[in-house]
Amino acid sequence: MIASPPVRRRPRPLSALRSLLSSSAGGGVVLMASAVLALIVANGPLGGLYAHALHVEIGPLSLLHWINDGLMAVFFLLVGLEIKREILDGNLRTWPDRMLPGIAALGGMIAPALVYAAANWHTPATLRGWAIPAATDIAFALGVLALVGPRVPVSLKIFLTALAILDDLGAVVIIAVFYTADLSLPMLGLAAAVLAMLITLNKVGLRRLGPYLILGFVLWLLVLRSGLHATIAGVLLALAIPLRPSPGRPDDAASPLHVLEHALQPWVAYAIVPIFGFANAGVSVGGLGLKDLLAPVTLGVAAGLFVGKQIGVFGGVWLAVRLGLAQKPAGATWQHVYGVALLCGIGFTMSLFIGALAFAGQPVLEAETKLGVLAGSLLSTLVGALVLSSAARKVPAPA
Repeated sequence: MIASPPVRRRPRPLSALRSLLSSSAGGGVVLMASAVLALIVANGPLGGLYAHALHVEIGPLSLLHWINDGLMAVFFLLVGLEIKREILDGNLRTWPDRMLPGIAALGGMIAPALVYAAANWHTPATLRGWAIPAATDIAFALGVLALVGPRVPVSLKIFLTALAILDDLGAVVIIAVFYTADLSLPMLGLAAAVLAMLITLNKVGLRRLGPYLILGFVLWLLVLRSGLHATIAGVLLALAIPLRPSPGRPDDAASPLHVLEHALQPWVAYAIVPIFGFANAGVSVGGLGLKDLLAPVTLGVAAGLFVGKQIGVFGGVWLAVRLGLAQKPAGATWQHVYGVALLCGIGFTMSLFIGALAFAGQPVLEAETKLGVLAGSLLSTLVGALVLSSAARKVPAPA
């Protein structure tokens, strides 16, 4: 009797976030290119048209508001999906898994805020921007890490991802609590009712995405008019999307969360975030001098990202390991950890977003914020890449 050939099992589909861990730096490169293009356009003959176009009214909102309140709601939806997946069924599903990145993320938010506050202590009007350097741009940071090469331990990529996810969660909370306008209780009540409907759909086991997305759009409209920032609706919708984790099959392709995450990821990485970067990174540098670069906001944001982040993240990891609360990422040296701490100072997308909320309608402070974000992120990118490249050269190439 001839034995039947073994049945080859189809490989499990990876989550969008885990795919990013093993992918090239495509999304990050596109984002970098959009930022460079914005600077070129803003400082070229089309600079006036660029600035005017962003403030053209399209219905109830300007083009810039449609991008920051509309398109970025989709970005925050993806962030929410990734947070939920990692906490329920990924690299953050147990408290030991959360301990090291959690402590590092907390330190990486507190230290930059303190650095910013120190630079702006004598200018109370600008203290409102304390949260700008507290965020890490996961696409940029993972993109740079991917460019360093395969000798970087996989555990380091997982650690950076988990840290950035918790960092994003902290940024969402900060936006909701500290950057909220006057609240409309009727709109908040209606939004809460729609959210309750979404949760009910989840509880009764509805797995079709259509009803969730329709109610999610209604939720976005209500949150937009409630005084909360409209992007919070994206995170709230993500929490209601069903995920059915099961032992041995963490990446079930039929999971609605998994399907939506994969559908959104390329659009967010290659369209929405680059469009946001192009619309928000453009700042005219003509006539700028040392005085502008040393303005409290510019200095506070740049120093917060480059100095505060590395102190907070590296100090958090060192303290956690020293106290026996967690272990260093497997196979990583302290130089690897320091390099990742530097990359956490790349705060491009979320920092620009918080800056736009903190100083809305104040063009001078908005320009100083952009200069600080660009300077701090660029320094963190260059020095972090150098440190990690040096560490990678000390690691033997795989056989």
